[in-house]
Amino acid sequence: MTKPTIGVLHPGAMGISVAATAQKSGYAVYWSSAGRSPETCERAKQFALQDAKTLEQLCTTCDVIVSVCPPHAAEVVAHEVIDCSFKGLYIDANAISPQRTVRIGEAIDGAGATFVDGGIIGGPAWEPNTTWLYLSGKRASMAATCFAAGPLETQVIGEEIGKASAIKMCYAAYTKGTTALLSAILAAAEQLDVREALYEQWSRDLADLPEQANRRTQRVTAKAWRFAGEMEEIAATFRAVGIPGEFHEGAAAIYQRMAHFKGASEMPSLDDVLAALVYKISIP
Repeated sequence: MTKPTIGVLHPGAMGISVAATAQKSGYAVYWSSAGRSPETCERAKQFALQDAKTLEQLCTTCDVIVSVCPPHAAEVVAHEVIDCSFKGLYIDANAISPQRTVRIGEAIDGAGATFVDGGIIGGPAWEPNTTWLYLSGKRASMAATCFAAGPLETQVIGEEIGKASAIKMCYAAYTKGTTALLSAILAAAEQLDVREALYEQWSRDLADLPEQANRRTQRVTAKAWRFAGEMEEIAATFRAVGIPGEFHEGAAAIYQRMAHFKGASEMPSLDDVLAALVYKISIP
């Protein structure tokens, strides 16, 4: 029996690891080079992904499409696929709220394709037991077979669309939310000239907390541009179930102030990051 062909939108840092797992699992993996950056083209070439050239051709060629894109683009990408009359299995693996996921799922199903909700927890999947793709929906088990060989791990958590996105939102609310909080605390302490005293007090509670806070604040800059949208999705997720969303809206603002570090050739200094977080008030 011939295995389905899989298309990945798009092979960025995370998407290429998803594509590599599908390849390892015995599937032919395609992508669409139209409009993509030189960096994305290089990744696709390195892993010998088959180029369908255009999205329309990708949708004609592939039985399964996996969407891995920044949160703000998830709905646009889904409707572009719908416009190409795709009728196969669509796996949305983006960091979006369950409410947005349900809306996209209804549109995909209404267009004659089949929707599966996905949520990725962890970084790019190059080592076993480090990155998990949660899946939910009536065809979630079928979707999981596309990645059976790993190293991306899969877990099906039911047939209800929105469940996989919900666990992604709740997990990231803590991991990325607390990194934003630590960054803001350090910036405030710096402005108040108490950062060294704060480090000393933190060390009494947990010896390596100062170093952890510094490291997390600097390292997150590379992905801050993407995490801002994710925090907004978490805020919407919380509000939909009666939980205040303002904390994660604040986290989104923190990440927006770090967004310009995207593409930096080296990790910025802590001083540069903390300076970027301070809102400069202009006085006429």
